[in-house]
Amino acid sequence: MSVKKLPFRSWFYFRTGYATYLVFILAALNMTVVVYYLAIKSVPALEIIFPSYIIWALTVFSGGVPLAIFLGWLHVKRSPAFRSELDIHVEANQYYYKLPPGFWKEVFAPTYLELLRLNLKLLNKEPLSEEEEKSSKELQKKLEDLIKGGYIGEPQIKGFVEK
Repeated sequence: MSVKKLPFRSWFYFRTGYATYLVFILAALNMTVVVYYLAIKSVPALEIIFPSYIIWALTVFSGGVPLAIFLGWLHVKRSPAFRSELDIHVEANQYYYKLPPGFWKEVFAPTYLELLRLNLKLLNKEPLSEEEEKSSKELQKKLEDLIKGGYIGEPQIKGFVEK
């Protein structure tokens, strides 16, 4: 990874961790505490239903978690907003416009290219050269490695590769 990319990668990781985990937990706790101590404690009828903060929090989370799951499902499955988000990600992702690193660039695209070349030769009844046969064997080995669950190239996350 280049030094130029480090601030942008750090900014992405910061936003993801902050928005997904830190702020989410703090906002959920803040909402339950504020509502309980400012609203429920002020209304005697509600204080009878929720005599302690723990009962209130358990009620909110036992109802809020399934509701949030349902709203998330609606967003993904039924909302045009999610499709728009995906459209934006596709437009911004460079790998929709060029070969991604790894097995696509090192195995599949060269295999397709080699198959095309070999088919053209077969159509023209030309013999294979030693180099072409060697290239085909190398690609065959890479495909076999992938099929067995192996890796091609160097993964970005070094600890990901099991040795």
